[in-house]
Amino acid sequence: MNKLIAVSLALLGCLTAPVAWCAGEDAAMKSLRGETILTQEPGAPVLKTWERDRGPIPRSYVQQPPLIPHAIEGYRINQKFNKCLTCHSWANYQESGATKISQTHFEDRDKHVLSNVSARRYFCTQCHVPQVDAPPLVENTFEPVKVLQKQQQ
Repeated sequence: MNKLIAVSLALLGCLTAPVAWCAGEDAAMKSLRGETILTQEPGAPVLKTWERDRGPIPRSYVQQPPLIPHAIEGYRINQKFNKCLTCHSWANYQESGATKISQTHFEDRDKHVLSNVSARRYFCTQCHVPQVDAPPLVENTFEPVKVLQKQQQ
């Protein structure tokens, strides 16, 4: 019985410790939502403007997935249909004037070449996001390697 009480008290201590820690005031922690208290009604969201169709903006780092240079609101991507492939597939890209999807999207994890887009690359918006006019959430001082800067010019 004493063992059961000891285990129960230990479990209770584990459950209440995070609450006690969170209750302390830590000036270093700040929320991205600002000073809004969760019980307050949030203000109107600041809407970001999607970049209109235009050429792709430069990538920020090597191997960064390209950003989507057009709006994709309402695009359906599920197990049975992928709206992106209506323009970007190898069969349709020339007619639509879109960029064709990379050969790497036709490889499985063992680098075997497939006849269709790999299941792990099928859901485009896992990696690719639309370009948007928004300031970065965190400061970024990244600069490409000097060799790559020369190649881009």
